[in-house]
Amino acid sequence: MDLFDNMILGFSVAVSWSSLLACFIGVSLGTFIGVLPGVGALAGISLLMPLTFNQTPTDAIVMLAGIYYGSIYGGSTAAILLNLPGSVTSAVTCFDGYPMAQQGRAGKALAMTTLASFIGGCFSIVLMMGFAAPLVAVAQSFGSPEYFAMTILGLLAASTLSQGSPVKGIAMVVVGLIVGLVGTDIQSGVARFTFGSRELLDGISLVVLAMGLFGVSEILVNFTDMHRARSRQDVDTSWGAMMPSKQEWKDSTGALGRGSVIGAVIGILPGAGAAIAAFIAYSVEKKLSRTPERFGNGAIEGLAAAETANNSAAQAAFIPTMSLGIPGSATMALLLGALLIHGVQPGPLVIQTNPDLFWGLIASFWIGNLMLLVLNLPMIGIWVRMLMIPYHILYPCILFFICLGAFSARNNPVDILLVILFGLMGYGMKLLQLPAAPLLLGLVLGPMAEEHFRRSLLLSRGDPTVFITQPISGGLLAVAALVVASTVWTSVKRKRLQHAA
Repeated sequence: MDLFDNMILGFSVAVSWSSLLACFIGVSLGTFIGVLPGVGALAGISLLMPLTFNQTPTDAIVMLAGIYYGSIYGGSTAAILLNLPGSVTSAVTCFDGYPMAQQGRAGKALAMTTLASFIGGCFSIVLMMGFAAPLVAVAQSFGSPEYFAMTILGLLAASTLSQGSPVKGIAMVVVGLIVGLVGTDIQSGVARFTFGSRELLDGISLVVLAMGLFGVSEILVNFTDMHRARSRQDVDTSWGAMMPSKQEWKDSTGALGRGSVIGAVIGILPGAGAAIAAFIAYSVEKKLSRTPERFGNGAIEGLAAAETANNSAAQAAFIPTMSLGIPGSATMALLLGALLIHGVQPGPLVIQTNPDLFWGLIASFWIGNLMLLVLNLPMIGIWVRMLMIPYHILYPCILFFICLGAFSARNNPVDILLVILFGLMGYGMKLLQLPAAPLLLGLVLGPMAEEHFRRSLLLSRGDPTVFITQPISGGLLAVAALVVASTVWTSVKRKRLQHAA
């Protein structure tokens, strides 16, 4: 089928009542989660994933995806009004969004954020439509060696391209691999790292790990800020006050285009993420500007570049996740795990084996972005009021639902203890500045890498050269080696410059 027929199939799935309801619930909850400071998309998806267990795989992934990019939309509200980013991806929004609010241009900042997010998301949807089919053509030559090499590349890229020290990233990937070994070996049936506990024979739940590392730990980190003084920012939400002027549109046109491209390119890279895309797009606009001194003082093009880039990257991350089975971020790793829970094997063959799911998801992106555009413009005042919920009421409710979600995932009381344990672990990791995202990616990709590694050796009768004699797997491993070499060289060069200084 050509692209037109595929999109007809996708919209026939996406406009069904169940998919429309799932998309609406997803984007609405996602926007609410994004507005709340300190929660974030990852904790929100981890918390709400049990709600999708009784849905069809298509409705489940549509709802979870709506939560994801909906939270990216909503995360900028607190950043603009209170200089308090709702998530890491909204940190760059504070640079110019909050000064605009202080100048009485909060309405324009919020409106530009919504419109820029819509433009960036639509750009990545078009990119996904165009590149999905060519990626499927490569699927015919993929076997276990190629999948193993791909997972290795994803693990290394996630650890070396993440923010902070690459050594810490690699260490967290190793911890994730160890956590992924807990449970029963698929091939031999031997219990590994269960310490005699029958509750651990099924392994560590991805939902429990994610809710602990990102949900409980965020609450513990923000607990000391519960009594932070917060003042409400009055916002003129009339249509005339919110719409940017012709000059502001002219200043932002180039930023919207460049931010869309930068976000899409970085979003495809495993481990990069929307936050890095926003920082890079903002830096590019500041360097290209004839008046760089305006940036940080209410430059609307800086706000437009950051918001377009992070939303473009957020939806471009679905390209490697759905087409190749490689998550582009920690949140994508969680969505990949959700597909596995629903019995869908992500990868190059997903378009052939589940075309209704794949193209239905793409069609739902168009519908979801339009819903967000309609929701966010008139409901700015409501989201502002949501920020006034006291922390001493908000956090106990979040903890209650986290424990409820941990138990309902497998009806295992031990999972409640595990989610608290991983929450304490995540809190300690934040204090030590250890990244949690590579750990989650290690848990998702580790068992997959082990499975294809052992299967490749079985098929090749123990010949390890099978990984380098195959052109695709050899090329992917070579790229992985280049990523490691480049990271090491950059680190050594930086240390030499610091020593010389």
